[in-house]
Amino acid sequence: MILIADSGSTKTDWRLIDNSKKIYQFTMQGINPYFQTEEQIYEIIGTELLPQLKALDLHHISELFFYGAGCGTDSKKEIVKVALLKKFPLAKIEVNSDLLAAARALCGLEPGIAAILGTGSNTCYYDGKNIVENRASLGFILGDEGSGAHIGKTFIQAYLNKEMPAALSARFFERFKLSKEDILDAVYKRPMPNRFLASFSLFIYQNLKEQYVVDLVATCFEQFFNIHICKYENHKVIPLSCVGSVAFYYSNIFRAVAVKKGIAIDKIIETPIAGLTLFHLES
Repeated sequence: MILIADSGSTKTDWRLIDNSKKIYQFTMQGINPYFQTEEQIYEIIGTELLPQLKALDLHHISELFFYGAGCGTDSKKEIVKVALLKKFPLAKIEVNSDLLAAARALCGLEPGIAAILGTGSNTCYYDGKNIVENRASLGFILGDEGSGAHIGKTFIQAYLNKEMPAALSARFFERFKLSKEDILDAVYKRPMPNRFLASFSLFIYQNLKEQYVVDLVATCFEQFFNIHICKYENHKVIPLSCVGSVAFYYSNIFRAVAVKKGIAIDKIIETPIAGLTLFHLES
């Protein structure tokens, strides 16, 4: 049996392919070794995933492919791999970045520019087998342009600086009842501030009837294209494909900005797990 995971900072999607090619699906909270220790990851797997697998014989899982946010370096991959090995000691375990997951799900065995636009953002040029170029993802403080955290941060900055229309500001306060101190505490003192900022993406999406909000989101996407996509030498020749809730739900604005930049968009999908499952079924 093959177990596949696609993990963002917010949610992990799992698929299990049994020996008859039947597919089972599970979900749990996100894992990111930049924010969680080996012990915390081990505990999350034990309390959230294993109870869902209890009807299955875990000893029959021969391969485990884990793709995750924060798994771009060997040291961070090792944190996740060690935690997984403690729960699946008989499986051959491969830990890869969420960016490789995006590339495999979006492009399969064909070359393309692949991007993630979810809680965070990242991009690469994929040659059909490997990632051969990657614009550095600097996280939600220094980068993540175009992501949910970036859009949320930009919106919150405008809210706190009283730069948005009064009616929109009032709707925001009525919905969340957050003071300036509440927001600053969540960003600077509590765990997972990127998730906190990205959590406002739904409210922003629900207020796209406001031109101010459309322009704010478009500006965030323009920064994404300028800082990342337009730096790839072949960005006007090779189409761009995207995965992630932000790319998916804001696709009309995203495509409009791409047209302005002269960039062709191929696929936009919400999650990579279906494409990853197909990739490993055919590999």
